[in-house]
Amino acid sequence: MSSRRTEQAVAEAVPLRGGASAAGAGSADPLAGELRRAGVLPLLVLHFLGDGPSYGGALMEKVETLSRGLIGVNPNTMYPLLRRLEADGFVAGEWEHPERRSRRFYRLTEAGAAERDRLAAGVGPRLDAMVAALGDIKSSLGV
Repeated sequence: MSSRRTEQAVAEAVPLRGGASAAGAGSADPLAGELRRAGVLPLLVLHFLGDGPSYGGALMEKVETLSRGLIGVNPNTMYPLLRRLEADGFVAGEWEHPERRSRRFYRLTEAGAAERDRLAAGVGPRLDAMVAALGDIKSSLGV
């Protein structure tokens, strides 16, 4: 089976919400694109902030480490997301040194914990479907 047919099988097994027009970073890769569209990045950020305050750079590293590089996050993605989460009241941010505006540390709010739980309930079944599809593909290939 060619890699193109494998990619097609994954795309068919886990339908892409928003279709091809939902372009963005990673959208050309059916796996990374699907994870992004499923809301995994906001969920991961809220999850990591549940462990304690953190800043954008550290959060980017945690996402890339946990996803084994499958979800690459750059500052142009992370910082607008953090600002949106802050505007929505899901996180609260404070400057490490307000007079210098060095690092901005974010912490999870009570509303953010509820949003994390809501996102997890929605993302879980999609992740299960992806795992099952990949297992089927791997089994079919005999690898």
